[in-house]
Amino acid sequence: MDLSAISPALLVASLMVAATPLLLAALGELVVERAGVLNLGVEGMMICGAICGFAAAVATGSPALGFAAAAAGGAALSLLFALLTQVLLSNQVATGLALTLFGLGLSSLLGQGYVGIKPPATARLDLGPLSDVPFLGRALLSHDPVVYLALALTLAVGLVLSRTRAGRSLRAVGENHDAAHALGLHVVAIRTGAIAFGGAMAGMGGAYLSLVRVPQWTEGMTAGAGWIALAIVVFASWRAGRVLLGAYLFGGVTVLQLNLQAAGAAIPVEVLSMSPYIATIVVLVAMSSRRRRATAPASLGATFHATG
Repeated sequence: MDLSAISPALLVASLMVAATPLLLAALGELVVERAGVLNLGVEGMMICGAICGFAAAVATGSPALGFAAAAAGGAALSLLFALLTQVLLSNQVATGLALTLFGLGLSSLLGQGYVGIKPPATARLDLGPLSDVPFLGRALLSHDPVVYLALALTLAVGLVLSRTRAGRSLRAVGENHDAAHALGLHVVAIRTGAIAFGGAMAGMGGAYLSLVRVPQWTEGMTAGAGWIALAIVVFASWRAGRVLLGAYLFGGVTVLQLNLQAAGAAIPVEVLSMSPYIATIVVLVAMSSRRRRATAPASLGATFHATG
């Protein structure tokens, strides 16, 4: 195994790219769960965002419009979930699983005519001389705008949830929806807004896969990324800053296994390929065995029915 072939700067750069779709999807799910809703349909929304963004970018020649279309597609699918769970009061777990299956099937249908097509390139952000700084330029300062947007959204979500009235209202709904309703908060409206935001973020995460990380459309290309995003929210104890850490941790595992394969590691390829999912299970088990367990929002997954 030749580890000298692995460039540290390229490794860090690849880590940031690999973590971005996970970060976007996990941030969206964080907001949804802080509102007391458990949406297991992240995988379905991501794959629909991947094909919507890909199709729009190919049709218009604009990656920016592709990301906008992906956000709209993910949000539209999430609003179907909102209708079923918040209006028709269906079970959130069963509905989320059905949403994932529906999204996988719908994306397969929509993507039949896009196999083998190359999308327009997503330009990197031009930071001038900063991009030429040794190591830092290649590792941190030569990425596309979505990488930095994801980092900015992490800060924004954290600040909104902790320091604004809207964030406090959303957290109140997630902790005790009956008490929040008694105080005059519109529980269904707040949860629907959170669900739509989560869908838009998952859609953008999917589009990042099809337009930047793997610039092509392949059926099932999310390959479990939505489930990893769900695990990251638990790992992060429902905190935005820790979501960033979790996304980069799991992104790092993915990048490391790819680089070990390229370096000719004497480990079966199948073992390396499943390492991100093994890491997911190990982290979740470790989190559940901690003495001070992370406290989920008290109303997470509970159905709200207004009584007056």
